[in-house]
Amino acid sequence: MDPGEPRDLRGEGARRPQDDDDSYGWRDPSLADDPDYPDGEPFEDDPAYGRRRRSADDVFDETDEYQAPSFTAEELEGLDRGGGPRRFLPLEDEPTTLVARYLFPTERYRGEWKRHWIHLAKPIGIGAAATLVLGYLAGFLTKQNINGLVTVAVLIWLGVISWVAWEVFDWYFDRFILTNKRVMVVNGIITRKVAMMPLLRVTDMKYEQSALGRMLSYGTFVLESAGQDQALREVKHLPNPNELYLRVVEEMYEPQAVEARLGKDDEGDDA
Repeated sequence: MDPGEPRDLRGEGARRPQDDDDSYGWRDPSLADDPDYPDGEPFEDDPAYGRRRRSADDVFDETDEYQAPSFTAEELEGLDRGGGPRRFLPLEDEPTTLVARYLFPTERYRGEWKRHWIHLAKPIGIGAAATLVLGYLAGFLTKQNINGLVTVAVLIWLGVISWVAWEVFDWYFDRFILTNKRVMVVNGIITRKVAMMPLLRVTDMKYEQSALGRMLSYGTFVLESAGQDQALREVKHLPNPNELYLRVVEEMYEPQAVEARLGKDDEGDDA
């Protein structure tokens, strides 16, 4: 045969496919002299190989219904240790009166958070340092019989303490709010400030944690919006940033899952 000539698959030595040959079967050379394995016959009912052709009379115990696997308590013990799925912390069912006034009727409330107590570290530290310094200064001036300067020192201390109290009240009324439509920040005692960003316009979101933030569980959220004017971009000192990040992301990408989970929780509470 010419090397360039195509090979005729129907020529001598060609073998037919298995589906067209009723006597097709594998032949072990070591069993050539065994009378139990004649040439050219398939292994129809060979218990040694367990191979048998399927016929219309065969009955199989099969079902189309999926059978879920069952596990014992011992088998499931310890599966949630060291890196299992995080469970969301429970939320209040209803917003506080401070927040409820800023929500419209068709908006679904998801939660509100005060800033971490580290937000008060600076004013409280200043108040403590002012108390020590001005207390020592007032005692020194009293010994020197300089009563006028003692009065000034006391007034300065009262001013510092009043500022610290103002910061504490401002921290208490400062809330980060999440709904199914938007994220909001409400703060201020006398002059109220309400900043919001629709979830549909959030193009990027991240949170940052310093070494101290990882130890005390707080972080800074940075939200990027499609618009140029961003009323809410950076929110500092939010507690449990990973928990809050998961809630916001789930609300953005899986709102149906949130509704289903909250609906199931409500049914469990009613039961």
